[in-house]
Amino acid sequence: MKDIQKAVPRVDARGKAEGTTAYLADLRMEGMLHGKFFRSTRARARIVSIRKPELPAGYYIIDKDDVPGENVVAMIENDWPAFVDREVNYLGEIISLVVGPDREEIVRIHDSIEVEYEELEPAFSLEEASALKGGPIHGKDNLFADYFISKGTPDEAFRKAARIIEDTCDTGLQEHIYIEPQGMLGWWEDDRVVLKGSLQCPYYVKHAAQEVLGCDDEGIRVIQSTTGGAFGGKEDYPEVIGAAIAVAVNRIKKPVRIVFDRTEDISFTCKRHPSRIRFRTAVDEKGGILGMDIDIHLSGGAYETYSDVVLQRTMFTATGVYDIPSSRVRGRAWATNMVPSGAFRGFGAPQALFGIETHMNHIARELKVDPLEYKSRYFLQKGAATVTNGRIYEDVLLPEMTRQIREMSNYKRKYDEYSKSFGRGIGVAFALHGCGFTGDGEQRLIKAVVRLVKREDEKIEILVSNVEMGQGLLTTYRKIVSKVLGVPLEMIIYENPDTARVPDSGPTAASRSIMVVGYLLQEAAKELKQRWDDESSFEVEKHFKMPPHTSWNQDTLQGDAYPSYGWGVVAVEVEVDPVTFEVETKGIWAVHDVGVPIDERVMEGQVTGGVIQALGYGSLEKLELKDGRFYQNTMTDYMIPTSLDFPKVEGSFVENPYPYGPFGAKGGGELVFDSAAPAFSAAVEQAIGKPISRIPVIPEDIMEVLS
Repeated sequence: MKDIQKAVPRVDARGKAEGTTAYLADLRMEGMLHGKFFRSTRARARIVSIRKPELPAGYYIIDKDDVPGENVVAMIENDWPAFVDREVNYLGEIISLVVGPDREEIVRIHDSIEVEYEELEPAFSLEEASALKGGPIHGKDNLFADYFISKGTPDEAFRKAARIIEDTCDTGLQEHIYIEPQGMLGWWEDDRVVLKGSLQCPYYVKHAAQEVLGCDDEGIRVIQSTTGGAFGGKEDYPEVIGAAIAVAVNRIKKPVRIVFDRTEDISFTCKRHPSRIRFRTAVDEKGGILGMDIDIHLSGGAYETYSDVVLQRTMFTATGVYDIPSSRVRGRAWATNMVPSGAFRGFGAPQALFGIETHMNHIARELKVDPLEYKSRYFLQKGAATVTNGRIYEDVLLPEMTRQIREMSNYKRKYDEYSKSFGRGIGVAFALHGCGFTGDGEQRLIKAVVRLVKREDEKIEILVSNVEMGQGLLTTYRKIVSKVLGVPLEMIIYENPDTARVPDSGPTAASRSIMVVGYLLQEAAKELKQRWDDESSFEVEKHFKMPPHTSWNQDTLQGDAYPSYGWGVVAVEVEVDPVTFEVETKGIWAVHDVGVPIDERVMEGQVTGGVIQALGYGSLEKLELKDGRFYQNTMTDYMIPTSLDFPKVEGSFVENPYPYGPFGAKGGGELVFDSAAPAFSAAVEQAIGKPISRIPVIPEDIMEVLS
């Protein structure tokens, strides 16, 4: 076998390997060809004709005519073509794939392809999407999803209101900037296509490849290569690359590899959904909240990807950590002629939480009360009804977490002092994050399966499809099994997943890897321990079951949207330069409830990384779109935080064990992103004495607010 798993690492001048880990770009294979996508240069158009150059021997142009199955990238909806058929719906959409042995010749062929377009009217903004009829998604009025949920008696609340306070909050695009760009390698082996890539969800890629090839389960094998970061960005886009490479390998029967450079990666991969959320809140004579009316709009890009589910999570998080007596939430995800929006750490919750936290700040300021004191009046408690009329089944430790954040940040003294002058501010924001897939998705769609194998040498192998992508599963999964069995960590084996060997335990997403899959591993390890002395080698398999306390109706979006929640609070202190309006962050404090951390060092890393990434989202990651093209498509132009931009995050955890998580653990990887951006904007608000309603908060926006 021409085995690329035995990768050739890059070496230095003395022939010594620079590292022991091979990433996708390090992999080599005999006869390997390179691929480069030929993309549309229009945001919305019909293709009139395509002229292809004469091809030298050994070079290929792969397009829709080479697809033996269905020409789609199979996700929730099959609306995204693997290769453009007749119309393009965003600038950079894949028309074909040029494949060959020499990169320079590939570029020459690529640049020789000519396309004649018939221009169509595009829609880039939410306003344009709502006004444009008949496209870009024909027959849907440009809507991917339109949902409505209600709790209590909102109409009565507004009839009784002494006053109504309104807000509109906006969040922008965000790029993942994972350390390793997108890449995938495919080859033909044992009469099937094998794909190896930097990805989060091997079975998602397998499903997408099966659709384009029209083959059965045995026709595709997917292997995760060691993955240098993802943050959700390798949940969806690897399906796009994987579908195209599968078609190419199926035709050519030779190895084909695609590795993006950073500009291509930023320009054409999925981004965080921009949002606009409108709030109307009814308050009584004393300033008490009677009810809320919330209208959510997400910009979904040209194809649906996960917009439907992202929208649901945004809606289910719309009232945040607060027990609002009556609420009405409408949510719409719009089709626009830009790169599809997709999965990103938080999956819709950060947009909702920026909105509700900002709105609660503004209500408090209108009432001339301390925002932290005002918010604390409305905390959800155990037994309270959620926005979907489910229940909070766990103890809610927000009062204790608030006490800690007050002490850690010295909030009261600073808030009172900074209220008297311009330039300094402190803000606090709260978050809850539903753990696991939305609604009954775990039971109805994913149906996770895990296996543990006891080998003849008495080592234990973990077989799951969840991947290590820098978040620590390589440590935490092994610790769970090791702890249950009472054996050294070195006896536990957990390798990069290969769909030929591992069952489908679901995607590495939705804060489910520890709480859901980790719990199944814990239960499998318990059974394995019971059988340890009776059998020399065997395997144990466990299947997911919904916790007995949960109930959900997917048709009405009513009930327990999540079986449990993670909770967080972040405080941020800032200083605003009165001349340049640049903002310096002076302090960051965080307290989180993730149940019980499986590994506290890992979770400390998650908190630091998540909070700083969120501060980038809230303060400087500006990504602008002009005629469908991103202005900032290099790391020179798209600014992310460095280690010098923010002070150390001072964090702590409160323990609140969840009975259906391993050793009491809940999800934490997304929760830690949720609070920092609204805390930052709240601090800037106090510093400048003016309301802030959109992120990122950049000096130009502060200047505009103050003018």
